[in-house]
Amino acid sequence: MLVDSPPEQRAEHAPAPPTRHVARALGLLLAAVLLVLVALASLAVGAKGLSPAQVWHGLFHDTGTYGDVVVGERLSRTVLGLLVGAALGLSGAVLQALTRNPLADPGLLGINAGASAAVVTAMTYLGVTSLTGYVWFAFLGAAAVGGLVWFLGGSRGATPVRLALAGTAITAALYGYLQAVMITDGAALGKMRFWTVGSLVSATDSTIVQVLPFLAVGTVLALALARPLNAVEMGDDTARALGAHLDRTRALAMLSAVVLCGAATAACGPIMFVGLMVPHVVRSFTGPDLRWILPYATVLAPVLLLGSDVLGRVVARPAELQVGIVTAVIGGPVFIFLVRRRRTAQL
Repeated sequence: MLVDSPPEQRAEHAPAPPTRHVARALGLLLAAVLLVLVALASLAVGAKGLSPAQVWHGLFHDTGTYGDVVVGERLSRTVLGLLVGAALGLSGAVLQALTRNPLADPGLLGINAGASAAVVTAMTYLGVTSLTGYVWFAFLGAAAVGGLVWFLGGSRGATPVRLALAGTAITAALYGYLQAVMITDGAALGKMRFWTVGSLVSATDSTIVQVLPFLAVGTVLALALARPLNAVEMGDDTARALGAHLDRTRALAMLSAVVLCGAATAACGPIMFVGLMVPHVVRSFTGPDLRWILPYATVLAPVLLLGSDVLGRVVARPAELQVGIVTAVIGGPVFIFLVRRRRTAQL
């Protein structure tokens, strides 16, 4: 059983000294610079490498040269990676605060699997082929599994261990269903084999336009919940004493996670571990104050996602590894390391 120090003993909500605020602000600025550099690498690196001059020319001149065409194709992929990465990082941080479970993320709690199963069902059995159609199925699947995990985990009496176990069991069952569908339906296998591992390859301007409103709503809602979620993390009694509306905060937090995960999964398939790793890294130098964790996660999660995407293009040239595979390879050892760092006790 994973055991945290008592929430009441945490010092994260005490007023930070001005120097710490300055350091956090500078760190956020550096994170933004890092994000710009990784985005430029996403435009320049691939089966065909481009020079900085070619990237610049491709971005700001439309002459139809090879470099311009490549940059145009990679630009949609990069922008979608920025949006999806931010969504996964935010949703992971929100779910960790909501469940008081430092190892929670959309993948581990089954929300990504629920969205994936719903989309695959819509594609295979209902003939839904457009993003506009199956994005709603992604939301429905994410919400259904989120509610089921919460119920199986004990609802208001849920503990981190119960939620993690419920999410793991449901995720295994749903991914078994996905494999069964693809094995028994050859057409479905060809259509969904890249989507189900998580990929940015099929990113288009149309995809970005269709998911952008959902990601924007989910992002604004998640960032607005930073202060009430800080209270929720301190425990129910303390949160009530501070005037927090627990039921409303939990409902809105789950809604933001579902919207963010549903839109991200509909756009590029399930991508694991981004929402788990980034909040942990962020928390190590910001402290557990969500007013800083959420903005940092919004910036640094796309760094991890785009960096993984670039790595996948490099290690398998002239082919490439899908970004979902790369994040899983990176995230598995990181998850084990994080678990081993936690203090454990007998169940």
